Amino acid sequence: MTRTLSRGTRVTGAERTQLAAELAPRYAAGESIRDLAAETGRSYGFIYNVLKESGVPLRGRGGNTRRKKDQ
Repeated sequence: MTRTLSRGTRVTGAERTQLAAELAPRYAAGESIRDLAAETGRSYGFIYNVLKESGVPLRGRGGNTRRKKDQ
């Protein structure tokens, strides 16, 4: 389980790498960035950047945005 991080503190180096190693498999298993952010106490953008920096393939925003025309 990921620990809650102090808001506003810098997470760099080995600690950031360790955090990415903890979050990447959870995101790959289906958890959302918003869920991970809420649990760690960090922002959506922070979690997004950590995942992106670690090379995790990010999912799309989801859902079909176009409707089929009724004919």
